[in-house]
Amino acid sequence: MWFWFSLITLFCWSGSDLFSKIGCQHEDDKLSHLKMVMAVGLVMGLHACYQIFIGGVEISANVMLTYLPVSLLYIGSMAIGYIGLRYIELSISSPICNSSGALVAVLTLAVSGLRDVAPAQLVATALVCIGVIGLGIVEAREDDDLRAARQEAGNRRYAKSALALALPIIYCLLDALGTFADSKVLETLNEDSANCAYELTFLAAGIVCFVYVVLIKKSPLIPKREAPKYAGAIFETAGQFTYIYALADSKHVALSAPIISAYCVASVVWSRLFLKEKLSWRHYAMIFVVVAGIVILGLYDA
Repeated sequence: MWFWFSLITLFCWSGSDLFSKIGCQHEDDKLSHLKMVMAVGLVMGLHACYQIFIGGVEISANVMLTYLPVSLLYIGSMAIGYIGLRYIELSISSPICNSSGALVAVLTLAVSGLRDVAPAQLVATALVCIGVIGLGIVEAREDDDLRAARQEAGNRRYAKSALALALPIIYCLLDALGTFADSKVLETLNEDSANCAYELTFLAAGIVCFVYVVLIKKSPLIPKREAPKYAGAIFETAGQFTYIYALADSKHVALSAPIISAYCVASVVWSRLFLKEKLSWRHYAMIFVVVAGIVILGLYDA
C-alpha cells in the first residue's frame, strides 16, 4: 500500500498547488491569500475534529503550546506562498517552494556537521541551491518581449519582479525552519497529536482571517473564486493524511519519499496543461536541476 499512498500524496499535493494557484491568482483581490488561509483552516479544523472525536487522538493545551512555534512557521510560510501565486507562474513557484528540504539539510549540517551525511546528499543540496539561484538569474535576465511572447497563450501575464521570486523563497525559508523545528519537537510529542495541534492552530488562523476579511474589511466572498480555494484545501489536507501512511511503512521510506518529493514535477505538468503556462528552455533546465536534487534528497529521507 505504501506505493499507492505515495502516489495519492503526490497527486493531492500537486492538486493543492494547482487549485491554490487558481484561487489566489486574481490581482484585483488583495486578500485572496487570507481567504485561502480561511479555506485551509476550515478543512483542516474539520479533519482535526474527526481525528479527535472519532479517531481518538489525544490533544491538550500543553501539546498545542509546545507545537505552536512550528505551526506558526508552517502557516506563515503557506500564507506567504499564497501571496506569491499572484505574481509568478506556478511552474516556477512550486519547485522553489519545494526546495525547503535542501535548506533543512543545510541547517542540519550547520548543527551536527558532516556526520552520517552521504556525499550524494551534499551533491543534491548543491543542485537544489544552484537550480533556485539559476531560476532567479533566468527570470531577471529574460527579455521583456520574449517573456510577453511566451506568455501569449497563457491565461495570465507576469511582469519581471523581484517580489515575484522573493515570496516563494521566503516560503522556502520559513518552511525549512518549520521542518527543522518539527524534527526537534516531535522527539517529545506524539505525531498524531502534533498534527491535530497544527490543524487546530490553522483553524484558529482561519477564524482570525475571517474576522479581518469578512467582518472588518467586508471583502465579498464570490463562490466562483472561492470554490478552487476549498478544492485546494481538501487536496492539501488529504495529501497530509496519506503522507503519514506512506512514510509509516519504514521498509519502503527510501522509495516512497522521492516519489512524494517529486510532486512539484506534477505541479509543473498541471500548470502547463490547465493554466497554459509556457516557460523558456532555460527555465525548464533549472527546474530539472532543482527536481533532481529534491528526488536525490528524498532517496535519503529515511
